[in-house]
Amino acid sequence: MRRLFGSVRARATLGATLVVAVALVAAGAAVLLSLRSNLMGEAGTQAERSARAVAAELAAGTPYDKLSGLDGDIGPVQVLDEDGRLVAVSEDLERISGTDSDRVKAQGAGRRAGDDEDDSEGSDRALEPGEISAETVFSNGSATVDGDTEDYRYAAVEVETPDRGTLRVYAGAPLAAEHGAVRTALTVMLIGFPLLLGVVAGVTWLVTRRALRPVEGIRREMAAITRSEDLARRVPEPDTHDEIARLASTTNETLAALETSVERQRRFVADASHELRSPIASLRTQLEVAAAHPELLDLDGAVEDTVRLQRLAADLLLLARLDAGERPNDTRVDLAGLAREEAEGRTGVSVEAEPVEVTGSRGQLGRVLANLLDNAQRHARSAVTVSVRREGDRAVVGVADDGDGVPEADRERIFERFVRLDAARSRDDGGAGLGLAIARDVAVRHGGTLTAGRGPAGGALFELRLPLV
Repeated sequence: MRRLFGSVRARATLGATLVVAVALVAAGAAVLLSLRSNLMGEAGTQAERSARAVAAELAAGTPYDKLSGLDGDIGPVQVLDEDGRLVAVSEDLERISGTDSDRVKAQGAGRRAGDDEDDSEGSDRALEPGEISAETVFSNGSATVDGDTEDYRYAAVEVETPDRGTLRVYAGAPLAAEHGAVRTALTVMLIGFPLLLGVVAGVTWLVTRRALRPVEGIRREMAAITRSEDLARRVPEPDTHDEIARLASTTNETLAALETSVERQRRFVADASHELRSPIASLRTQLEVAAAHPELLDLDGAVEDTVRLQRLAADLLLLARLDAGERPNDTRVDLAGLAREEAEGRTGVSVEAEPVEVTGSRGQLGRVLANLLDNAQRHARSAVTVSVRREGDRAVVGVADDGDGVPEADRERIFERFVRLDAARSRDDGGAGLGLAIARDVAVRHGGTLTAGRGPAGGALFELRLPLV
């Protein structure tokens, strides 16, 4: 069963068919009940009309054997006296049920139909001679007339006669039309409903298949991309402007982002391997020379290469944590105090700061300021200025130098990993090209931005903008 209804198409078809089936059954039941009620009401009206016609003749003093309603043309008729004795009956009536005189008399003497709902004066007072009761009591039963047995709807009315006392008249109307109509409607429903459900199921199956055809195309293409590991491929986008088209568009956007991420990781691994190779090779060479000729050991160079290797490993580890989605904590950080702390001990660095607080990781924000100061000092001629101020709901940290500045075409490229401009190609002077990339990643993780521009002294100006506490 699970395999049978394992597809969206099968479940949608089953669901639509069940909903329509429930609706049809409810509507069919309502139609049958309404039809039966209407036909029953018509039969009751016909029976009441016959009973009142006979009662009118009795009120006029017509003898029992002269009553026109006893010829059997209008249905079975009975006339009972006050003691429940049968005083007149229609011709050819052989058997009757539903007009038991005791039961009817009990209803008449006690609580009759309508007493609970009608408190009119006529229900409590005695009838005047020649008066016909305004109340009608209905019942169902059967009768055999001239050998034919049918179901009937009976109507009973009372009439006060001048010389025969109170009489009760029963007249019946056949229910054959009601039974026939209900049976016909039921037969039509039993035949038509399954056919309609079949049409609904078929249409739902076809429409669902057509609607889900693009989804199958997306699935096949995604399976092919997974097998081929070719992230440059894209899934087909249907020109329908619906949810499936948006799903295909979002899938392609995800594939594009994944392709960019994978390509970025590949470049990162290749660049990291290249950057690590140089200090490791240099350190190994110095150690091998020192092992063969201890007097030629360049201890300062070995320490410098080791420090470079340590810094590079720390940068790579921090980038790996940022790429893994490490989120900063929510501690309060005084940017002014942090700027003064990072500038302390650096030559040619001045700080102009007002008290500003943000939330985040003090260590990571300190790393951002340290990287910006290292970059500024590397390119400055003589002075580096650090400013901390408020701008609306943002804290702005500016690091400016008086160097040559950053060409406008390169102001975004310098934030890419392992990117060094021509003036900073030397690994000894220009670093590994990770400082600015780390600074921007940390800024983004803190809900801020880091941009490069032109400073007041003509050099580079880096502005870090973070949301205030």
